[in-house]
Amino acid sequence: MRPILPGCLDRAVAALLAVPPAARPRLAAAIVTEARAADAWRKRRGRAHPLWGDGSLMSAALRHPARPLPPSLGREARAALRQVLDALDAGRGL
Repeated sequence: MRPILPGCLDRAVAALLAVPPAARPRLAAAIVTEARAADAWRKRRGRAHPLWGDGSLMSAALRHPARPLPPSLGREARAALRQVLDALDAGRGL
């Protein structure tokens, strides 16, 4: 996967906030999986994946509906951020 920037995390959190809390871990895992698959595609084919983008977390997250981020990082947004970070760490031995 391409480098993770703050905006990537923001957009992934916004996507998670658009779904019910019970669906968020599954969506976080899907977004990370899509970003990783798109990056592998980009490396092999030399161009962005037609659905999931350029291999960045941002491009994968942009494929999902989003809710605007709250003005401050409250409990719900922090939980969503943790879920994104957990999904990034899964399968990496971290």
